[in-house]
Amino acid sequence: MEMRGDACYQSTRIFSNRHRASDMFTVLANRTYRHLFAAQVIALFGTGLMTVALALLAYDLAGENAGAVLGTALAIKMVVYVTLSPVAAGFASRFPRRALLVSLDLVRAGTAIALPFVDTVWQIYILIAILQSASAAFSPAFQATIPDVLKDEQDYTNALSLSRMAYDLENLLSPVVAAGLSGLVGYHWLFSGTVFGFLISAALVISVTLPSITASRGTSPWQRISQGMRIYLQTPRLQGLFALNLTVAAVGAIVIVNSVVIVKNLLGGSDTDLALVLAAYGGGSMVAAFTLPRLLRALRDRRVMLSGAIALPVILLLFAVASTKLQPHGLWPFLFAAWFLMGAASSAIMVPSGRLLRNSAHAEDRPMVFAAQFALSHGCWLITYPLAGWLGTSAGLAATMITHAGLASVGVLAALKLWPSTDNSILTHEHPELPADHPHLHDASGKRHAHTFVIDSLHANWPAERGG
Repeated sequence: MEMRGDACYQSTRIFSNRHRASDMFTVLANRTYRHLFAAQVIALFGTGLMTVALALLAYDLAGENAGAVLGTALAIKMVVYVTLSPVAAGFASRFPRRALLVSLDLVRAGTAIALPFVDTVWQIYILIAILQSASAAFSPAFQATIPDVLKDEQDYTNALSLSRMAYDLENLLSPVVAAGLSGLVGYHWLFSGTVFGFLISAALVISVTLPSITASRGTSPWQRISQGMRIYLQTPRLQGLFALNLTVAAVGAIVIVNSVVIVKNLLGGSDTDLALVLAAYGGGSMVAAFTLPRLLRALRDRRVMLSGAIALPVILLLFAVASTKLQPHGLWPFLFAAWFLMGAASSAIMVPSGRLLRNSAHAEDRPMVFAAQFALSHGCWLITYPLAGWLGTSAGLAATMITHAGLASVGVLAALKLWPSTDNSILTHEHPELPADHPHLHDASGKRHAHTFVIDSLHANWPAERGG
């Protein structure tokens, strides 16, 4: 069966050379990756149902202070992600890969079972801390598995694109399903969808044989963690990505934390209205994700990402002004339009980000660079989530949105400064520390040469001529 599957996979790849538009989906012919991708999609869908249900649960328990409760719960999630994800990625090689992933899915499912029975705010915080601790270990381990399953670099690139699409599908579909289910059976039953999502994810992981983990010889987990962070923070394009993470988080926190307050308090809407507003954000992201592959063939990543980043604070600021000038019935169209456009602009930043990470490290270093992005990006959310919740409670929605628009603008300005416009992959540089007969200098003119540059053991610092 496996041999026939491999033959099908190879023939599909040959066919894809003639039909480039479908490249992203040909990788699904690989049985192991197909099951892992399905596990990711189903778990994400369950998590999306939980996001809507958690917002409604917070509103039931705290009323108009729901934003503060949700902001605190999400801040706990971010603390766990920032502190545990790099450590978990560094130590993942110490455990059997499949057993680790399945165990973490079961922990997440067990925790989600308890959420419908919460009746006080502190219980939300405890359960979120447990569930997100398991997710913080699961996500880097899962991401590190994909390049071992897909050895071909183009296949791996396609997998990164599919992963972004999975997040967009979750943003779009889970609020719509949540809208229907919460109207029929009540939002507490949405948590059961989360439980089943994690259980099905575990079953799909069990159904395949995963490659054994191969850690670099002589490299400790702590050295791997340090190396991934060093590569990230010393690469100019990734410094720019770090700044853009702040822009996405500043605007995204308003969507996640304050949508429930905007819809239910400011506009007097229903649970279904909230789900539809969140679906508008996911819809914008999905439309952009379908459009971006063609756009990225014509434009450089930097231009596309910065265009989306500039749009985000502008859209949020315009909606903040509209919220103070218009009556509720007149604000609804602006809300749907703003959330749709902000979803599209956020996708314009996040879709190409995987390409930046892939092109900025050798294959053996990529899992740790992705873990660094996971931790640092969630560090930005750690700032913006509680700010959106507590500022919304104390200063009002308009002031909160204006503040977050300003914070998003800081990210844009920092990215413009840190990420050079002439971001060439091939850079000319020197190796004064290497002997003239070192293998790395075999094609050099003296000790000076040019090649695709990434931070590694031979290239500890980015060349001074950052543009190439």
